Amino acid sequence: MGWGIWDHGWVGPLAMVLFWGLVVWLLVAVIRGPAGDSGRAAGTDDPRNILAERFARGEISEEEYRERDAVLAGAPKRRRTRGLT
Repeated sequence: MGWGIWDHGWVGPLAMVLFWGLVVWLLVAVIRGPAGDSGRAAGTDDPRNILAERFARGEISEEEYRERDAVLAGAPKRRRTRGLT
């Protein structure tokens, strides 16, 4: 008759907010996955690793991969000559 802990006061609304906050947090955690990031393992932010991943996915050609890898490695870039070898 109005004397229960859930009937009056701030406990009921607070519990409801906490419950829905937990539900939203769980949904976000499930959608993001266990890593919580873009799926990249920790420590793979090295530019050469990212370049290798892009090549493996087929986003860049072998020629482009080799050119960019040489730049990242600090090797001098080969100049292309058309028709001349």
